[in-house]
Amino acid sequence: MKRLLLVFAGLMLVACSKKEPPPEPVRPVLSIKVQALGEENLGRFAGNIQARYESNVGFRVPGRIASRAVDVGAEVEKGALLASLDPTDQQNQLRSAEGDLASVQAQFINAQATARRQQDLFDRGVGSQAQLDAAQTDLKTTQASLDQARAAVNQARDQLNYVELRTDHKAVVTAWNAEAGQTVTAGQQVVTLAQPDIKEAVIDLPDTLIDQLPKDVVFQVASQLNPQITTTATVREIEPQAESTTRTRRARLTLTETPTAFRLGTAISVTLSSTVKPRIELPLTALQEVEGKPRIWVVDPQTQTVSPRDVSVISRTDNSVVLAYGVKNGDRIVTAGVNSLKPGQKVKVDEDSAQ
Repeated sequence: MKRLLLVFAGLMLVACSKKEPPPEPVRPVLSIKVQALGEENLGRFAGNIQARYESNVGFRVPGRIASRAVDVGAEVEKGALLASLDPTDQQNQLRSAEGDLASVQAQFINAQATARRQQDLFDRGVGSQAQLDAAQTDLKTTQASLDQARAAVNQARDQLNYVELRTDHKAVVTAWNAEAGQTVTAGQQVVTLAQPDIKEAVIDLPDTLIDQLPKDVVFQVASQLNPQITTTATVREIEPQAESTTRTRRARLTLTETPTAFRLGTAISVTLSSTVKPRIELPLTALQEVEGKPRIWVVDPQTQTVSPRDVSVISRTDNSVVLAYGVKNGDRIVTAGVNSLKPGQKVKVDEDSAQ
């Protein structure tokens, strides 16, 4: 009996000495819920809103700028005065032309009287044909001089009118290239005018990107101050040659719609994208290499456990990886700590990443 009691006690001691292994700890992880991408982002570029039509205007006569009537940014109506020259030279030219005209008019009146007298004398038979011919020739010569003098007066008046620089259409003043007191030549660029009715987006694109743009590229234009204000655009013109220092080419885009907030000079950002076959893009930290084969860890939302899944990689960058298969929309993928996970391990999804 004592022997049986001792055996039983020994068995009890052996049983108590065998402890159950502790449960696997729940590991907190970062994760994301994946979504298939249906378009490829080709980049975002800064630009501004400009008028499609701009004109550089100047005076039609040389002279010294006496005054400027408007500043940059001013909206002007058709016929508005922009600037004026000192009119002294043009006024003197007009006075000289008017004096020449008065002299020639007197000569013409005298030539008319002489021609009439010679005609009367010839008709009465007391005047010679030679004298009549000379009088009529002098009259024609004087008539030509009179026409020339009148044209000179008209030209001098036009020159005087040209000392005022006026607009021939409604416009916005975008730049001044000359100041009051400066002497300018005829045709020299003085002020830049933009027609505000038709606007476009202007950006500079890398020369290498332009050669690779797909036909279905989409230009999304947004205001930098208020990104909620957006519209789309299409390419109207791309400069044929790249700028030598930046290796960029200027692109002018026709806006599908022109929001009111898109005023001339408004800073914008233009995002380029194109439609692609749906694909999955994940952070590079979500990828694990096992014996040269890529795989990811998928969280089971019911059991809160993880399991590995083999994937095929299309491309990768320093920060992300694009997968061809192995994951689908709605899967939750671990994005940090993948090298310390085990199949079936319970995890706690970080609240910040459980979106």
